[in-house]
Amino acid sequence: MTESSYAIIFPHLGISIPDFSNSFSIFGIDIAYYGVLIAAGILLAILLSLRRAKQTGQNVNDYYDLAIIGIISAIIGARLYYVLFNLDYYLEYPVEILHIRNGGLAIYGGIIGGFLAGFITCRVKKIRYLQVLDTVAPAIALGQAIGRWGNFINREAFGDYTDSLLAMQIRLSDAAGVINDNIREHIVTVNGTDYIQVHPAFLYESIWCLLLFILILIFRRYQQYDGEVLLWYLGGYGLERVFTEGLRTDSLYIWNTSIAVSQVISGILVLISAFLLIWNRIRMIRMKQV
Repeated sequence: MTESSYAIIFPHLGISIPDFSNSFSIFGIDIAYYGVLIAAGILLAILLSLRRAKQTGQNVNDYYDLAIIGIISAIIGARLYYVLFNLDYYLEYPVEILHIRNGGLAIYGGIIGGFLAGFITCRVKKIRYLQVLDTVAPAIALGQAIGRWGNFINREAFGDYTDSLLAMQIRLSDAAGVINDNIREHIVTVNGTDYIQVHPAFLYESIWCLLLFILILIFRRYQQYDGEVLLWYLGGYGLERVFTEGLRTDSLYIWNTSIAVSQVISGILVLISAFLLIWNRIRMIRMKQV
């Protein structure tokens, strides 16, 4: 197999990945691997949440309702978030808002939509909302670690040019993300085939979310109050996203600015989570001293 036959190359790691499709067909219907990976991440997150709910004596049946409502709301939220920060395009082509199969889902919108739906559902069912979020937070992190590989399959969500150890080369004709001038200036030609060389931002986030999931499981035994695990997740994920969003070339920006909206949200989450974690610990120490 010639070098130009490879779809993706990690030159400094000596890894070359043969050409592959981003979808497969069943009975003439194209199924995107991206969707399969997202679905797998969601299913695993649900199973882990159910297991944790059972371990902590919660009503498992409540989680089936939360899962159904949460998934639908997360998809709607992810789409609305993406549309909101691409408003000029969707105002001109409003019908495209419904074409989710063409791409355009944002993770923060999904988190906001799912959390909001969960809050309403918990209020209706009169169950402890923060306990629910503590239950599902680590599972969400693992689901994100799996789902991010959909970006790898699609050759998207990559960062700017890099020559670091983890630099990833993608065939120029396959790259689905935003290719800026800096990337174009560093195009590599191998046996007549052009490749871009970029940060594998999807890989950074996948590894970070997996580590976050493991760390939460390790330290969950030290949880002191409802909502603490949630703060670990929000702060940990936010910290990672501040970094990777600064690398990516396809960020959503606050209208008419060059400010990445997800980077701003991530920074705010880190600050709020850190403040609440420290403040709650200090408050609990003082209560014990009284």
